[in-house]
Amino acid sequence: MPTNTEIQILTKIKKARRGSLFFIEDFLRFGSTRTVAKALERLVKKEEISRVAHGIYARLEKDPVLGPVKPGTETIAKAIAKRDRARIVPTGILALNALGLSTQVPMNVVYLTDGAARKIVLGKRKIIFKKSSPKNLSAIGPISSLVIQALKEIGKDNITEEEKQIVLTHLKNEDKYRLEHDIRLAPEWIRTIMRQAL
Repeated sequence: MPTNTEIQILTKIKKARRGSLFFIEDFLRFGSTRTVAKALERLVKKEEISRVAHGIYARLEKDPVLGPVKPGTETIAKAIAKRDRARIVPTGILALNALGLSTQVPMNVVYLTDGAARKIVLGKRKIIFKKSSPKNLSAIGPISSLVIQALKEIGKDNITEEEKQIVLTHLKNEDKYRLEHDIRLAPEWIRTIMRQAL
């Protein structure tokens, strides 16, 4: 027999779009942390919902061929940032990948954050949140903040003409006001490249 807490939790989850992520905190009006955690575990056992990572749950989207589809690392990272009211910026290979500068898919994805530093384990992969200074998170343009991190990863002396052109093509889609704001936050050699997009 499902408990009252289970029924309330499942009703709330079913009202959301499949693939939406939930945390224990989302259900605390239905019971204490312990009661909610137990109810979630029971729902996972009954295969009503899936445990995506420690403390993160979802009713997975279903693909007609592949079956249940797990949410991507970016979706999970954004959900955690939203819950913690923290800013996050993709770094390293993740930023390069997002801009098409690398086809390598990183096993561990790293985000800079002004929230808590932590690791989220997803099977063999990890999402790593690294605490960073406010300056590194002050960029307001989604494209220009990626560009700054990607170029830092490539390094001043390693960037090729082709990579520069790819970056400039992306930056032309950035909002001009945001781009001008973010250029001021970049190291001088990156500023020089970014200014060309204006």
